[in-house]
Amino acid sequence: MDHAPAFNTSIPTLGSCRVDNPLPYCRYVDDSSKMPLYLSDEIIEMPDGQNIACEFEEAGPRKRIYFDPPKTKCAIVTCGGLCPGINDVIRAIVMSAHHNYHCAGTFGIRYGLQGFIPRYRHEIMELTPDSVREIHEFGGTILASSRGPQPPEEVVDALERMNISILFMIGGDGTMKAAQAVTGEVLRRGLKIAVVGIPKTIDNDINFVTRSFGFDTAVEKATEAIRCAHIEALGAPGGVGMVKLMGRESGFIAAQASLALKEVNFVLVPEAPFELHGPDGFLAQLKSRLELRQHAVVVVAEGAGQELCRVDNGHDPSGNPILGDICDVLRMEIRKYFGSINFPYNLKYIDPSYIIRSVPANANDRTYCGFLGQHAVHAAMAGKTGMVVSRLQDRYLYLPLELVTAKRRKLNIRSNYWRSVMESTGQPQGMFNCAPKAETP
Repeated sequence: MDHAPAFNTSIPTLGSCRVDNPLPYCRYVDDSSKMPLYLSDEIIEMPDGQNIACEFEEAGPRKRIYFDPPKTKCAIVTCGGLCPGINDVIRAIVMSAHHNYHCAGTFGIRYGLQGFIPRYRHEIMELTPDSVREIHEFGGTILASSRGPQPPEEVVDALERMNISILFMIGGDGTMKAAQAVTGEVLRRGLKIAVVGIPKTIDNDINFVTRSFGFDTAVEKATEAIRCAHIEALGAPGGVGMVKLMGRESGFIAAQASLALKEVNFVLVPEAPFELHGPDGFLAQLKSRLELRQHAVVVVAEGAGQELCRVDNGHDPSGNPILGDICDVLRMEIRKYFGSINFPYNLKYIDPSYIIRSVPANANDRTYCGFLGQHAVHAAMAGKTGMVVSRLQDRYLYLPLELVTAKRRKLNIRSNYWRSVMESTGQPQGMFNCAPKAETP
């Protein structure tokens, strides 16, 4: 078995830990004890057939910590789009910092990174066990959010003014890159401020993070929309139920929801460009399905088929490319194609995206968020910085920001996982212009 060189997984620290951990009972984790894991191309993008051996720092409390808790102030900021579970992470951080470590205080930065910048005039919230006690019952984030970068110099200026020792940043790829910039500015100034990230992306597209919090809830809610689409499709001859799901560059929600609900006949994701016209194209295959079974369910990730859309290549405030509406394109092309051959059909379209983003987390995600928040506090109190806390292969560990920001995680369409999706839907491989060529005997 070939092994590529291991990635650099070392975690920066602010200095030696000389303060006894105030936790009354627990199993302490030794920094020198590394967690070996073999990573396949099902987890990270690399040439097929390779495995990578990596050693990671295990998450958990250390026997000695860097910060003196009664003198330590923490800040929490949430950035980017909404996602189930953000409030759960906030609550876990506040409760752990207060009850376990007895920190001097925890403060919430309102409206994302804008909250650090004086000209926006956003007020800062003091977060206490009383103020966060019930927030996990609600979706969204009590701190609100915003998109777009802010100067790291101004962010660090605000941290100094507030006398903050630990900054927790909850967000996606752009937020983790911002955390890198803030960490670099802190280092440049020689300050002792820990920056710890908690990866948040409903698309599940952060590198080295096999499942981001909120993903389980998103899939659960997506299946409800797909079930409704299936019922609508059954309700009329030639019925087509089309569901648009999140997934700008990665089709994990569409794929997972299609596996969870076997009624899906076509799933379209950004990683697999598909043919629209021709005998093996989507339109012809949809017609064949309707002729055979009189109904069809189509699940579309929002970033699929962008080569078929007219887009101006612009970007949103977070730097994400502005997408064309692939479902508008598909509905128009279905209407033109079926109209040209006088083929009757009845299409119902469902877009549950903003409903899915804003619901409270389910039980599995709540548990996950609780662990993430607690482990983030353990890491920060031990002086870890420039890192994120995550779960990889069911193990909680620390990842350097350089790893998670190196690239976006995407579906491997050569993997066993994607093969299972194809088996579940029954859609032909020939529909995709990236399908592997058949081997000649």
